[in-house]
Amino acid sequence: MTETAVGIAEAVASGRRSPREVVDAALARIAERDGALNAFVSVEADAARAEADALAGRDLAGLPLAGVPVAIKDNVPVAGVPQRVGSAATSSRPSAEDHPLVTRLRAAGAVVVGVTAVPELCLWGATDTPGRITRNPWNPELTPGGSSGGAAAAVASGQVPIAHGNDGLGSIRIPSADCGLFGIKPGRGVVPPQTSGNGWYGMSENGPLATTVADAALMLGVMADDPSLGAAGRDTGRAPVGVVVAENFPLAVGSTDRHWAGALSDAAAALTEIGHRVTSSPLPYPTNPAPLLLRWVGGAAADADEIGSHGGDLSRLQPRTRRHTALGRLVNRRGLVRDEQRTAIVTSVEQYLERTGSDLVMTPMLARPPLPARQWSGRGWLANMYANIGYAPFAGLVNVLQWPGMSVPMGVHPESRTPMAVHLFGRPGSETLLLAVAAQLEQARPWPLVAPGFA
Repeated sequence: MTETAVGIAEAVASGRRSPREVVDAALARIAERDGALNAFVSVEADAARAEADALAGRDLAGLPLAGVPVAIKDNVPVAGVPQRVGSAATSSRPSAEDHPLVTRLRAAGAVVVGVTAVPELCLWGATDTPGRITRNPWNPELTPGGSSGGAAAAVASGQVPIAHGNDGLGSIRIPSADCGLFGIKPGRGVVPPQTSGNGWYGMSENGPLATTVADAALMLGVMADDPSLGAAGRDTGRAPVGVVVAENFPLAVGSTDRHWAGALSDAAAALTEIGHRVTSSPLPYPTNPAPLLLRWVGGAAADADEIGSHGGDLSRLQPRTRRHTALGRLVNRRGLVRDEQRTAIVTSVEQYLERTGSDLVMTPMLARPPLPARQWSGRGWLANMYANIGYAPFAGLVNVLQWPGMSVPMGVHPESRTPMAVHLFGRPGSETLLLAVAAQLEQARPWPLVAPGFA
């Protein structure tokens, strides 16, 4: 039986299990399972055991994540662990202190067991570095996605029940979809942001990946320091929400895979059964992709320049990343990222929601199954751009909007044998509504908590 974060926390808080027992079990699973998956770049076994032992001396009854093992993505600081961001260009010096969200997780009783793999500078939708490929627990021949690919692989293989991720162009939602998890990107200002670069001009947010909506809600509530979010995913009461189904976005390279389109139809049917009003209407997705692409390359350049200013060696960046960041520096020097670009998109989507009387928008999460698990880090920039945009064109709009969005599992693809998912997003402040709708879908269309063979 797969353990949930909610169940672990309740057992530890009540004294039925000790933090050390839970952490030792997680470390044993990591030792047994991760060799074939490469989800973790660093397993902090001794530190985790010491943290669990120290936790046993605290009053556990009031800790929402008491004893819960958690993994942190390798692009926020974890005290005593180098922050490499998937790159040989970064410094190997250990971080001096935790990121604020890591501090909040520890304060809530979570135990950090390790740091998870990312593609270089978290730029890509597949997770690999030279000589090391992170694999999908559902199908090891395919990627778990990116950039929170290691986080998704760790949770989907049952190594940990929850993991931290972040999302600048779908980096929580894409891996969640690839690996059958629930993942939510909160809106701007809900969770402490990145502490480096410019946060991809406000597109990037930290959030959870989890096997259940309740676990993700619990973790998000801690990360946001908002207990009301922690209870939201458990509320399966009906929410007054209309969902607009939109299938075709201009950035898609080719048509959406028919099975992914079928998952969208299944989710729409489930929402109708629950009692939601579902309206099918094309979304006014911006025909000009420049606001998204300019922020992607410009944000990457800011990240790279900060690495250089802190002792990193930018000559060691992968060729695809050097091309990406060179374009970004040109964008930043010329001031091509402007607020009015985003304002126009927000206005267009707001008008659409008002015109259709909808609170949420639903689209496919991906256009097709995950990319092959290969050394994308050794391929050229154009090949990476084509592959990434081709299979994951839908998520980036929400990052430009700076609104919350989520990936909800919805069946398994019969050919790739990997999960499918739908994508829902809404206005700022709609996290509670999104979690409630996700919990309803979870009840109406239950999904496996972990990949086959890992329960």
